Amino acid sequence: MLFFVGGQSAMKIKHLIRRINYYVCGGGMCLLLPLMLLTTGDVVGRKFFSKTIPGAFEISQYLLVVFILLGVAYTQQVKGHVGVDFVTSRFSPRGRALCEIFTTLLSLFIIAILVWMGWTEGIKEKTVSDMLRIPQYPFRLLVSIGGFLLWLELLISFIESAVKFKRRTQ
Repeated sequence: MLFFVGGQSAMKIKHLIRRINYYVCGGGMCLLLPLMLLTTGDVVGRKFFSKTIPGAFEISQYLLVVFILLGVAYTQQVKGHVGVDFVTSRFSPRGRALCEIFTTLLSLFIIAILVWMGWTEGIKEKTVSDMLRIPQYPFRLLVSIGGFLLWLELLISFIESAVKFKRRTQ
């Protein structure tokens, strides 16, 4: 139990996971500028020259997927996801912690399915995009990679919530 509560090795693992999520998110953010430039170039070309950039829509879709999937774990890390607490704000601290444990367990289960399906679909995927013939398997595998990083971050949140709940019951 010491491993989960706050042993030295647990703190190192937590720090490593958070550092990885930080850099992976940074890598995803680097794709935002090319996405904006591509979209702007496509709109300007269509408006003023009546020409579009071939495959701009496909590339934009892929860049957006990568941007979102690489940033979702870091968003969980900094608690940046949208939360509605108008019901749980009326609960006792112990009730809120219990609700947080339940929702995090449910999220862990759902994300585990997403990781598993992303991996199995990504491995057997042989299709390519319509216009540019870009293989889809790297993006399907990215679903499982981003999902796994999110799962690790949710596991950290679950452990922290369980510790909070245990401290409130003592």
